[in-house]
Amino acid sequence: MAMEKRIIELKTIKEGRYLMIDDAPCRVTKISHSKPGKHGGAKLNIDGVGVFDGRKRSLMKPAGDKAEVPVIEKKIAQVLNVIGDAVQMMDMESYETFEMPMPDEAEIKDMMREGQEIIYIEYGPDRKIMQAKG
Repeated sequence: MAMEKRIIELKTIKEGRYLMIDDAPCRVTKISHSKPGKHGGAKLNIDGVGVFDGRKRSLMKPAGDKAEVPVIEKKIAQVLNVIGDAVQMMDMESYETFEMPMPDEAEIKDMMREGQEIIYIEYGPDRKIMQAKG
């Protein structure tokens, strides 16, 4: 449950990767470069979507600057029970039980039943169901 981060140079980031923007883990959706001008180096304009809240965020910094990358863990859990809009699950490694809200995606929602294994991501206290296995 540690909120681990790594430091990288912004010019090495690629679309689809994770990056901390406004202290929130985001998936990078678009990167645009501006050329170096008379006074200063190249700048990067990075757009991302919050992994856990879905909000759009932007970051504009020099290409040589450093940025934080969240270490987001991908884990497997088994559905124990579905109670209305909540899903009770057990982590398959630590056997910890926890509850999460039912995902909005219809294809994942349809597969939420007892015994189903799911893949979820975790960063600090935040968790999100990504897909159902099988």
